Amino acid sequence: MDDQNHHPKTTNFHFYSDKFPFCSDSDDDSADGVDFRANLSFNDASSNYQKTPRIFDRFYNSSSSDDEGDVSSSSNYQRRLDYMLQFLDRKLSTSSSSDQPLPEFVAAGGGTGIFKLPARAPIHPNRPPSLEIRPHPLRETQVGRFLRNILCVNDDDNGPQLWAGTECGVRVWDLNVDDMYGGLAEDGELEEEGTVRYWESALVESATMCMVGDGGSRALWTGHKDGRIRCWKMMDFFGSYRNGFQEVLAWQAHPGPVLSIVVSSYGDIWSGSEGGAIKIWPWEAVEKSLSLTIGERNMAALLIERSYIDPRSEATLNGANSNIFTSDVKYMLSDHSGAKVWSAGFQSFALWDACTRELLKVFNIDGQIENTPLDPFMEDEMRTKSPSGSKEKAQNTFNFFQRSRNAILGAADAVRRAAVKGSFGEDSKRTEALVSTVDGMIWTGCANGLLVQWDGNGNRLRDFQHHSFAVQCFCTIGERIWVGYISGAVQVLDLNGDLLGEWVAHSSPVIDLAIGGGYVFTLANHGGIRGWNITSPGPLDNIFRTELAGKEFLYTKLENLKILAGTWNVAQGRATPDSLISWLGSAATDIDIIVVGLQEVEMGAGFLAMSAAKETMGLEGSSVGQWWLDMIGKTLDEGSTFSRVGSRQLAGLLISVWVRNNIRGHVGDVDVAAVPCGLGRAIGNKGAVGLRMRVYGRVMCFVNCHFAAHLEAVNRRNADFDHVYRTMVFSRPSNLLNAASAGVSSAIQILRVTNGMGINPVEGMPELSEADMVVFLGDFNYRLGGISYDEARDFVSQRCFDWLKERDQLRVEMEAGNVFQGMREGYIGFPPSYKFEKHQPGLAGYDSGEKKRIPAWCDRILYRDNRSTLASTCSLDCPVVSSTVQYEACMDVTDSDHKPVRCILNVEIARVDELVRRQVFGEIIRSNEKIKRVLEGLCKVPEAIVSTNNIILQNQDPSILRITNKSKKNTALFEMCCEGLATIKEDGHASNHCPRGGFGFPQWLQVHPAAGIIEPDHFTEISIRHEEYQTLEEFVDGVPRNCWCEDAKDKEVMLLVKVRGSCTTETKCHRIRLRYSITGKITHKNPNSNNSSPFQSNILHRSDFQKLSGSCDVADHLRNLHSP
Repeated sequence: MDDQNHHPKTTNFHFYSDKFPFCSDSDDDSADGVDFRANLSFNDASSNYQKTPRIFDRFYNSSSSDDEGDVSSSSNYQRRLDYMLQFLDRKLSTSSSSDQPLPEFVAAGGGTGIFKLPARAPIHPNRPPSLEIRPHPLRETQVGRFLRNILCVNDDDNGPQLWAGTECGVRVWDLNVDDMYGGLAEDGELEEEGTVRYWESALVESATMCMVGDGGSRALWTGHKDGRIRCWKMMDFFGSYRNGFQEVLAWQAHPGPVLSIVVSSYGDIWSGSEGGAIKIWPWEAVEKSLSLTIGERNMAALLIERSYIDPRSEATLNGANSNIFTSDVKYMLSDHSGAKVWSAGFQSFALWDACTRELLKVFNIDGQIENTPLDPFMEDEMRTKSPSGSKEKAQNTFNFFQRSRNAILGAADAVRRAAVKGSFGEDSKRTEALVSTVDGMIWTGCANGLLVQWDGNGNRLRDFQHHSFAVQCFCTIGERIWVGYISGAVQVLDLNGDLLGEWVAHSSPVIDLAIGGGYVFTLANHGGIRGWNITSPGPLDNIFRTELAGKEFLYTKLENLKILAGTWNVAQGRATPDSLISWLGSAATDIDIIVVGLQEVEMGAGFLAMSAAKETMGLEGSSVGQWWLDMIGKTLDEGSTFSRVGSRQLAGLLISVWVRNNIRGHVGDVDVAAVPCGLGRAIGNKGAVGLRMRVYGRVMCFVNCHFAAHLEAVNRRNADFDHVYRTMVFSRPSNLLNAASAGVSSAIQILRVTNGMGINPVEGMPELSEADMVVFLGDFNYRLGGISYDEARDFVSQRCFDWLKERDQLRVEMEAGNVFQGMREGYIGFPPSYKFEKHQPGLAGYDSGEKKRIPAWCDRILYRDNRSTLASTCSLDCPVVSSTVQYEACMDVTDSDHKPVRCILNVEIARVDELVRRQVFGEIIRSNEKIKRVLEGLCKVPEAIVSTNNIILQNQDPSILRITNKSKKNTALFEMCCEGLATIKEDGHASNHCPRGGFGFPQWLQVHPAAGIIEPDHFTEISIRHEEYQTLEEFVDGVPRNCWCEDAKDKEVMLLVKVRGSCTTETKCHRIRLRYSITGKITHKNPNSNNSSPFQSNILHRSDFQKLSGSCDVADHLRNLHSP
């Protein structure tokens, strides 16, 4: 990537104030480039503290370009100019196409009920405006690359970063202003159009199952399906590489997949796997492994691989046993406030002490405590954990028996649920997500939509039911809880469980949530990522909605394409190449999409019965159907000119779609459907097959039908259409199914099959009603009524089609609003397409046999787009506008008793250029005065003071730290962490303060509560005490091997108190120096005096709260400080 696309991060604070600067009314970026950190000062006792660079700092290149790039490139402005000209051209031009459209007949009954048009608008009216980080990608481009989870990690040096775990590694987005609001990749740099610029790792052979951020180590830990844990250093975004970065460390953590991972409040890494397996990776071993050089990676992996602690060993030795020890550990949670770790399966929980790693409690989803006697299998496990004997052989034996036992217990449990309670009833209560809130509460979400609030000790408090669909994910910011559901909905609650707002965030399940850079990010099952302002729902939503809607013309892009739809009842025959050329090949010259619907490809009682049986097993297709696909593919020059994107066969019905190669990248999310309408609505001799796909982001459905035959069966045909329209449900083609869903919620796996595109229709509305364009084609079998065979032949020979159309049953029923409500049909200027003698050319070929069937327009093509009126033009309010430019029958084809019919539609599609829209979004934020004023009030951090900036611990008596919220009306939220730990030297100095993982506390220090809420004009008291933790154990393969006394030197810890408002990610920070004396020789050196004197008490004078912008400012300032 060229240097001009690199933007220095030295002045980006990456908090809410970054995205919404208040200092200037100008759009000029130079005002935002002032380095405010130069004006910061520390007057407390920690002002001389010098912080040691963290483990990965040595990997980073501190040099960067001094050239500040513009937020938006000239190419973006050129795009906007092009779209403005397009907009003016539409307003001034009477026709956008050289092909004059045919007159069209519009059926009555449209626009209401199930035929109501889907709502479309530049900005969705029923949800807050969002920032498209990654627009909905086409499923076909994501095979083997689906996103599984997202996580925001704040890097002190480079600001917040959005990480995503994929099926083949990780990718990361830089959430700085330039990239989010105007980041434009170099040509060929990105595969995904409209996506914010991202960095992607080298290929990893195993899917990412879980992730956790570690700000203390500047690292991201990921658990994978192959049982490995990988460590990735935080990105600096200045390196010469663009993609393909490697992990720093990886080791085999479990024999099965790593299902969950957390960093405890003491810096240890906890991981969970199948069969109740939990392992703890002590920070000391992790730190030692990370300190080794790149050449020593193999040794580092072996070192950490053998250092694990198995907390179940101690738990079961103490007599505890529960279903939690055999169930998969699907979720883990670090409760920072209470210094605990939660592990959870679908039906039960375990509560662990993060410091001692002891099991505190086991309970089920109803809150009932589980604690049963130890069973023989667990006793065997304990014996294998014994240091004596042949350990490796014992472990291998144990792994075999454990897997066998887990399989047997799992099967028995499933049988028990089905026999006693009913599997659905119990499974509907299974846990799907967990989150801890700042008030020390734990929230869990269930498969039935139930939200459960627990206290930090695992006591069930309250239940809430705001939605009937399964909960998939949580996140929390301040006093708000965000909940993502399988329905695609998002809800925002307060800490009391009251609903503040809800909306449909995606047309697909919301499978993960993350918070960073002033946004809450939602990851949809289809892979799209949207960012929502953390104040939503709130006063800013309507301002953004109005501003963005008013600038629609700046980011609206128009696309034009032509669709050729062809239908043919082939009467169990086979076409000659010339017939296919006449029907399709001759008209495909400037066509972009070709839709082919065939009827009666194959019939007969035996075939129909076999077809019905295959459908019940999820099988479809036949050798005859494949012959037709191959022949049509040859006619269309498949491969070099067109590509077949999908097909579906139901008995004799076959639909297939070909797309010209030059637009193939904009067509995808192909789903198919079949609705039998034959005997008992089960046999496919009559019915419909459908194909749905996304074209330039708009949903199009094509439905090939064959309705009831015979002149008098008008009502049956109407009923067939109604049945098809109401019950057609699309699913992914069987040949495109992949195993991407492993590790994702079981409910989502079902949705991926049954509703692959993620269309989430309004309750009670058919899926077809949610499409932007629907095309019905086929042998509808509507006849000419009230006319004799001879009369019809005479009118046809005289080409008096208008009089005949008055006798057309379909036209009559459409006028009455009984069928195809609201759909359009082009002017019919061709003779009736049925019924002919085979191989007899011309109009003389009409049926002259004994039955003398009256000629009729049985074969028809109708469509519906987004237009509510004929005058509607293409825009984001009406994104798909079509017109019929050709509608005819191929009268020279004689291979069947039906003539093939074709229709060419000219289609205009309006879509959003997400790159430009993000740029416009950023400009609105910078220029709108009202937005600035509202944000300034919402993002203000309450004024607070801390009672001391120095603490000395000389015994086990607790020290009390008081934090006071001076604000009269705003709630303050606080969190404490450990910035670094050092040993005090003989001269009283301390240096090389090294943080633990996740800025965790040392294990001898207890801080309670470490997080909480302070009401206006109130204070909170925090107990800080030394815990007797003099003996350390080294674990090898889960077994304690070595014991020794902890270092008896005096210690110094730098504590950080972070305070923020109730609805912002911006923080103000205060640092406290804590010294722990074992020798009793600790002295304090006054930075303003040359004399030193020992402290007489453990609480010193109060220091006013420091006015800092965020933890990144603290980290940068610390590098310039030194210890006394």
